[in-house]
Amino acid sequence: MDKPATIKDVAELARVHAATASRALNPQTRDKVSPRTAARIVEAARTLGYSPNSAARSLRTRTSSVVGVVIPDLRNPVFPPIVRGVEDGLREAGYLALLGNTDGDVERERDLLATMRGQQLAGFILATSKRDGAPLGPDSSVVLVNRRTDAGDIASVVADSAAGVHALVNLLVSQGHTRIGHLAGPQDTSTGVERYRALLDGLSTHGLAPSGVEFCPAYSEEAGYDATLALLADRTSATAIVAGNDMIALGCYRALAELGLRCPEDVSVTGFNDMPFVDKQRPPLTTVRIPHYGIGYEAARLLLERIANPTSPPKRIVLPVELIPRASVARVPLSGN
Repeated sequence: MDKPATIKDVAELARVHAATASRALNPQTRDKVSPRTAARIVEAARTLGYSPNSAARSLRTRTSSVVGVVIPDLRNPVFPPIVRGVEDGLREAGYLALLGNTDGDVERERDLLATMRGQQLAGFILATSKRDGAPLGPDSSVVLVNRRTDAGDIASVVADSAAGVHALVNLLVSQGHTRIGHLAGPQDTSTGVERYRALLDGLSTHGLAPSGVEFCPAYSEEAGYDATLALLADRTSATAIVAGNDMIALGCYRALAELGLRCPEDVSVTGFNDMPFVDKQRPPLTTVRIPHYGIGYEAARLLLERIANPTSPPKRIVLPVELIPRASVARVPLSGN
């Protein structure tokens, strides 16, 4: 059986000294090696399948090569591609991701983070934070993914919620809709409040106001179902519904079917995120595509940057989105004018 590659093997293939190879493969010291040389060393390590001895490094530096990644709902299909981006970004630097799921439970999140902190992890990437702050506070080794704080005191990587909602509103208005309701996401999250405000702003540019708003306590199908029933209680309100995310939109689909309403013939529906499989729904869901993998990868890159430079100011990265029109939106029915 072949022996695993060593740092000496990597150095020989890259034609550098072993100490140089070691510095290039450690995010905390990579800036001491020229970018061209570091790239050659990283490529040599990848070719040989070299994996740093994290246990030995932890003993030397009293730091770990493991990053805690905490998500709110493992059942939500939007998170696996984000986590994959995180893993790939960390792996390139010799770090591993330790995944934790909270199921939206505050107590479970508190226990999980306490356990992770006890392992002296290198840092954290959190998708669970609220607008008023991350559960770990403004720690330099924390990056928020798909969330950010109002204060902007914690590094974050998010998609452009405002641009996405404005695109949805413009699409609906172009199809003749003037009675547009909103199923807003939780208002203690940045995504929930930003999309709600963007909806109000987008409608106001067309001289419109929302035809009803229901605030969902969670980004879940069940919350979307309950909110849709409340929104359409009088059966004469919205001809289109902008849901806070795709999970809420799926609950909206279920409620419409129960009410005997057809999508999009009676009510058009939009989501947000373009999570896997929404194009397979009946009808396929009109939504906003966020760069799932890119969000995760950028979060990993940003965390490694902060580990190497813990005193640098926190960055807030906003990635572009794309409107994905599908069959869940149609022209407003004549009876809805």
